[in-house]
Amino acid sequence: MPDTLIPVEAIKGHGAATRLAHRFTRDQRDAYDDGWGTLADGVAERPVQATEVRFEDAKSALGGNDSPDVPFDRSLNPYRGCEHGCVYCFARPTHSYLNLSPGLDFETKLIAKRNIVEVLRSELGKKNYRPSQIAVGTATDCYQPIERELRLTRSVIELLNETNHPFAIVTKSSAVERDLDLIAPMAARRLAAVYLSVTTLDADVARKLEPRAAAPHRRLRTIRTLADAGVPVGVSVSPQIPFITEDMEQVLEAAWEAGARRAFYNVIRLPWEVAPLFKEWLELHYPQRAARIMARIHEMRGGKDYDADFATRMKGSGLWAELIAQRFEKATRRIGFNRERIAMDLTAFRPPGAAGQGSLF
Repeated sequence: MPDTLIPVEAIKGHGAATRLAHRFTRDQRDAYDDGWGTLADGVAERPVQATEVRFEDAKSALGGNDSPDVPFDRSLNPYRGCEHGCVYCFARPTHSYLNLSPGLDFETKLIAKRNIVEVLRSELGKKNYRPSQIAVGTATDCYQPIERELRLTRSVIELLNETNHPFAIVTKSSAVERDLDLIAPMAARRLAAVYLSVTTLDADVARKLEPRAAAPHRRLRTIRTLADAGVPVGVSVSPQIPFITEDMEQVLEAAWEAGARRAFYNVIRLPWEVAPLFKEWLELHYPQRAARIMARIHEMRGGKDYDADFATRMKGSGLWAELIAQRFEKATRRIGFNRERIAMDLTAFRPPGAAGQGSLF
């Protein structure tokens, strides 16, 4: 990893500090201090990173999944890249396939799938389609700030409402409240559930980890709003980061008090370019404990930054991973989480355009 000379205030509003070269880049250029102060001057003159939205026509809307450690078999993501800027996001390396940086480009050069509703309508209307819960926003947040104007997520929910198709949303955003007029009635028909990701209750830590996501107290208020509207709500206390997110039990208690009744967690994952980005973030924000944090991560990953083994990639392995698992298990059992399963109704699905169509014979 190249040395960096970037003051924390210069990256306000972003998780990544640099436009890190992606793994397919042939040439990489790093800033160099020639002894005349030019490097510091360049940092001081660094322009604000504006958000740029690009549009693409998606070939498919639903992504299939057969990973044994993922509890759903199909997902949908209206966007590539995410304005929230979570430094630990495991989806960052996907920007490399677009010839974009998993660093700042992932947060500022966003791709919107403008035809996703039309493609989804076609897929749901196929004769051999069989309904199963769709997980919405599993890679990048479906309620990131650009959703306010583009409304792609809302359009998807409108179609799922029209077809009585079950879905679950995972988000860090309070913007999900906007669509309660659709989500609440569907929840009453056992067709919708929402999971809020609350990494920590420490607002200062959250601001560094997830700079453009809703503050922790605002996410808890969203849990309360959803629960009061009758929507089944869960909480994700992910990722667990050693010596950074140390308040798992407090998060679970606050989420239960707000109305969440299901909970899950994962430990931090550092695939591909996420590892150098996270290490750079540690050196900028927590230099005194950076080595200690990475040492603990290595202990949970068999001595490496990351291990993609299905058996361990979500929860890690070894003593410290077992301790996190025990903490989660004891806390959720004591508080009362996960005692009832959210059962979705798969029998109510009607293909698009099927209602009111008569037989030709």
